[in-house]
Amino acid sequence: MGPRRVITWSPSITLVPSRGCFNHCGYCSFRLPLDQARPLELPQALELLQRRPEAREVLLLAGEVAPASEERRAWFQHLQALSRLALAQGRLPHTNAGPLALAEMAALARLNPSMGLMLEGLGPAYAPLHRHAPSKRLSVRLGQLEQAGRLGLPFTTGLLLGVGESQADRRRGLECLAAVQQRWGHLQEVILQPWRPDGAQGRPLDVQERRDLLATIALARRLLPPEVHLQMPPNLWPLAALPEALEAGIDDLGGIDSADVINPAYPQPTPLQLQQVLERHGWRLRPRLCVHRRWWPWLPAGLQQRVQRLAHQLEGACASAADHAC
Repeated sequence: MGPRRVITWSPSITLVPSRGCFNHCGYCSFRLPLDQARPLELPQALELLQRRPEAREVLLLAGEVAPASEERRAWFQHLQALSRLALAQGRLPHTNAGPLALAEMAALARLNPSMGLMLEGLGPAYAPLHRHAPSKRLSVRLGQLEQAGRLGLPFTTGLLLGVGESQADRRRGLECLAAVQQRWGHLQEVILQPWRPDGAQGRPLDVQERRDLLATIALARRLLPPEVHLQMPPNLWPLAALPEALEAGIDDLGGIDSADVINPAYPQPTPLQLQQVLERHGWRLRPRLCVHRRWWPWLPAGLQQRVQRLAHQLEGACASAADHAC
């Protein structure tokens, strides 16, 4: 067998600033009504970070507050405070908190080396699901991708797949992302995320769903510029069949925490479990930071220095790891 091919992943911890969200998507089991949600306090966030010292990425995954809401300012300041806490703990924040005003995104870009927002998808299947989700309009989501491009912000986006959209709808979504990337060059990752039912309804992908997703992965690899990494959450794909997705074009497994706060019914495989499966098929698992190396020169000087220092630490930890999960 020749040299092993590399699949990357990010040692991550997810902090949820609040599950309160003014959107009400038809498929979401994450949100709470704004009047029922409680914010994650900074001492609690610090305790969670201290439990996961190996996590370099801090994913701030927040419900959304309406732009004109009187609660918006406090909500945004809380995102900034959690980002600063992550940096103070020697981690890198990556915020995904819905659409942001230009000034908000620019302010977070000084603290976050990368950020994200799912495009979600195109087509009539999404219309009833997003009827009560004003920030999920395609024009709003594409506007956010363009705004991040103008700011030169390394960005993660993606499609939610399996809610009833057609392959033609998936193609149109990928073509939109390819056009944005050709214009700005800032999309470091596109997530191809299978929608899965939660709770007692949870079940693995069936054979036909996997075939459809493999076709979409191959299509994405053809349509998107080669520098864009294709990401698949490994807990949403049968572990033994994961090499099929890699052969189709997936080259990154995203941030891996001890659990998935969006899909809690689908346990996360450990890096060691992943490595054991991938090694048998000629793949090598390598940890990375939340911002891929190609985009390091885009960062403000202070964040560049932090990224380079953490990358050196990560490489050293990987070289000395006894479990070979690097």
